[in-house]
Amino acid sequence: MMGDLLLIHGGAPTAVINSSLYGAICEARHSKEISHILASRAGIAGLWSNRFIDLTDIPQSRLELLKSTPGSAIGTGRDHLEPEDYEKLAELLEKRKISYVLMTGGNGTMDTCRKLSQACAPRGIVVDGIPKTMDNDLEGTDHSPGYPSAARFIAGSVKEVAQDVKGLAIHVVVIETFGRDAGWITASSALARENPGDAPHMILYPEIPFDEAKFLKRVKELFEKNGEVVVVASEGLRYADGTPIVEPVFSVGRSVYFGDVAAYLSQLIMKKLGIKARNEKPGILGRASGMWASEIDKEEAIACGRKAVQLVLQGKQAYMPVIHRISTDPYQSVVDAVPIDDSVLQAKAMPAAYLDPDTYDVNDAFVDWLRPLIKPELPSYVSFLDDKEIKR
Repeated sequence: MMGDLLLIHGGAPTAVINSSLYGAICEARHSKEISHILASRAGIAGLWSNRFIDLTDIPQSRLELLKSTPGSAIGTGRDHLEPEDYEKLAELLEKRKISYVLMTGGNGTMDTCRKLSQACAPRGIVVDGIPKTMDNDLEGTDHSPGYPSAARFIAGSVKEVAQDVKGLAIHVVVIETFGRDAGWITASSALARENPGDAPHMILYPEIPFDEAKFLKRVKELFEKNGEVVVVASEGLRYADGTPIVEPVFSVGRSVYFGDVAAYLSQLIMKKLGIKARNEKPGILGRASGMWASEIDKEEAIACGRKAVQLVLQGKQAYMPVIHRISTDPYQSVVDAVPIDDSVLQAKAMPAAYLDPDTYDVNDAFVDWLRPLIKPELPSYVSFLDDKEIKR
């Protein structure tokens, strides 16, 4: 079926969302079944307001830059849709002679993709998804495009901070990471370690309820022993009853924004323990960092973009590419596809088998699983502070 392809981004960007865009455009250009390649400007909003970007004849030199460009090159959004909106969007797509739609995003966008597909199918319009979430909480795939790069940023950044704190061992540093419901990014900080005793000294993920007394006791022990402590904490920390440890400070629509977890924990340490503490929140710096992007992440994101075009051309409705790991050492994977059903849309928490809550850590099984995804290897650093001292 000859027709036009519409590309839509949803939710927050990642360091490699444009790599998936690159893969989709390249695959579409080689298809004789796609006449024009269009992008909806700033997510679903562009479809509502009839604002499109024509990518059909973009020069290859500009296209190649997508592989190293963070953010969303076509714009993305967080527009909420009511049930009746899907039929209206299907009418708009038909009116604008769109035959194929690809939506790139995480859980929320995949849910939208499935519902839009149901509305579009009777009109002969095929709608599929491209997975993207740095939080890595999509089910059905070994990992999501965007996560390896976010993990590499946190691991590399914590490793750099650790050198600073080791050289000036006078305080506790709390680093906050993304991941409201799952601790995948937080846990990736474990890859910062090169030798026993290296930071991070504590990893706090949302899968384990926060216990203030236990937390402070452990911080005090580590500080008295080392004179330095690096804590990595998820933005989604909650108490045992499910209450976030910091109160909401702002809400818009269905989105609720909470206060800074790292700031709260550092103040807690200073007030309750009398130990100097700092807080750091990389936030958008992490998801926008092209310099720390994983090469495997880029390659797999491109492959997912290509696969998604193949899916719509095959007429498969509400499917998304997924990454299947064939082996870890050496790392090998293939890109396959699954239907977007309820099981895919469930938020994927970290498996308990990876967690060690008693020591505020993750185990070697998680490190072995993640290590091949953040290639190239992180740089090695040196410190002479652990060398044998002499007296003169």
